[in-house]
Amino acid sequence: MAKKPTVIKFQGQMEIPFEEFAAEANVAPITKLAARRGAPADNPATRVINYISFGSGSSGNCSYVGTRYGGILIDAGVKADDVMLQLKANGVRMENVKGILLTHDHGDHIKYAYTLLRANKHMRLFCTLRVLNGLLRRHGVSKRIKDYHVPIFKETPFRIAEMEITAFDVPHDGTDNMGFSISYDNRNFVIATDLGAVTERARYYMSRANYLVIEANYDLQMLLFGPYPEYLKSRIRTDHGHLDNTDTAAFLKEIYTENLKYVFLCHLSKDNNTPAKALKAVRTALEERGVRIGDGEETILDRESDLQLVALPRFEPTRWYVFRP
Repeated sequence: MAKKPTVIKFQGQMEIPFEEFAAEANVAPITKLAARRGAPADNPATRVINYISFGSGSSGNCSYVGTRYGGILIDAGVKADDVMLQLKANGVRMENVKGILLTHDHGDHIKYAYTLLRANKHMRLFCTLRVLNGLLRRHGVSKRIKDYHVPIFKETPFRIAEMEITAFDVPHDGTDNMGFSISYDNRNFVIATDLGAVTERARYYMSRANYLVIEANYDLQMLLFGPYPEYLKSRIRTDHGHLDNTDTAAFLKEIYTENLKYVFLCHLSKDNNTPAKALKAVRTALEERGVRIGDGEETILDRESDLQLVALPRFEPTRWYVFRP
């Protein structure tokens, strides 16, 4: 005969079978959390990762990554009203957006951070102290933004909405520069925008990505023969500038494994690149590895592909991406 659960009773209160909680103590943390919230951890609906980009390029960068427990904005260079409108259209309430991660302190990544924070006072600004100081020094942002600041440190993981987030160093010419690895359900969403080279630590995180946002800023020939002054061309081509299409393509060809399911090419230059050139360079390199490339539109052909390849639009939001286990 099964042993009757031990209960504790309080006058007028519900009865609590403590043996059920004792049994829970032996399960993994995520299983335990899901059980408490009434959703089994092996239910695919509870394990979804969502992603949307609101704009990508020197005119403004901002995206959202989230789970059923909430989400986070990455950068804040797109108008706050547009970001909030798109989130609402996709069923995300602002009270479930926990804050903003900043990759660095350039204007196209931070312009609307304070506007978003003032409009949503529960949100927090997650960045290093150097990024915060650069933001205040270079852009004249209100010092009150410090009231929302939560300091983070590279290579030190922290948790938001059940996602484990790790900032890692990337070479660029901001005051301080980083990408982010966001882990949930044993899967990794990694973003590395604005970097002139792939360092060892950046490679470490990007090579473990299941979903990767990586810069493909310029086509070398377009840059060399384009309208930019020579000093700016030189700056872009340095290891603290931006990645060109062929560098990104070669890197992806080198690190590809079957665990990598999506690649989003970001921060394409308006004057020195085109989506077609960036996509062709990367597609060609990966096809040389025998990788079947899809367009990320969830067509029948896409479902038969090994990897989905997408160039993020400069001004428009993408569709709402749903990454399932």
